Amino acid sequence: MQYEIKGTPFPVVICKLDNGEAMITERGSMTWMTPGLDMKTVGGGVGKAIGRMFAGEAMFQNVYTATTNGCEIAFGSSFAGKIIPLEITPGSSFIVQKSGFLASTSGVELSIAYKKKIGASVFGGEGFIMQKLTGSGTAFVEIDGDYVQYDLAPGQVMYIDTGYLAMMDSTVTMDVEMIKGAKNVLFGGEGLFNTKVTGPGRIWIQTMPIAGLAQAIAGYIPSK
Repeated sequence: MQYEIKGTPFPVVICKLDNGEAMITERGSMTWMTPGLDMKTVGGGVGKAIGRMFAGEAMFQNVYTATTNGCEIAFGSSFAGKIIPLEITPGSSFIVQKSGFLASTSGVELSIAYKKKIGASVFGGEGFIMQKLTGSGTAFVEIDGDYVQYDLAPGQVMYIDTGYLAMMDSTVTMDVEMIKGAKNVLFGGEGLFNTKVTGPGRIWIQTMPIAGLAQAIAGYIPSK
């Protein structure tokens, strides 16, 4: 599989497939394709389908398989941002924000990742359930706005405002810490908690979470 990412601020990834190669995506992500691709809707079993639903994805997935060489299929972003390609090997896995998965080659497995600590689940801003990408192949992930990537050393800590953590290596641990000082909490405008991530591993921080963008726009919409 070969690919090219084009467009801004609503990017699209164009994949070129040879005979027998396949791409997996959620319903509605395919934007165009050439002849020679066979589509099949799969659920992968009731447990997996329900798990994807809780992770913010559709219960069923579409598999597009090339029946000839040189087929093209494109997957478009659902909001303004970036599409990040990830090369996944059996020894690596990624934890992605809810609904971040866009598409992947057939060797990539999408499952749910429960946060182990209640504090991170309730107050972290990224939700109780995130997505986990494992297996072998190439996956494409959506990021809100732009992003900054950090490579954390073992024990190195980064504090992130809630909702801004887009993705991380599975080796990174996550927790939350309450902002100190009553005046900071009441008048700082930053909420009660920050997300705390600890290395080793890479983290991807997005610049404009879609929830924050919606909240900012809502303030300019006149009420009836």
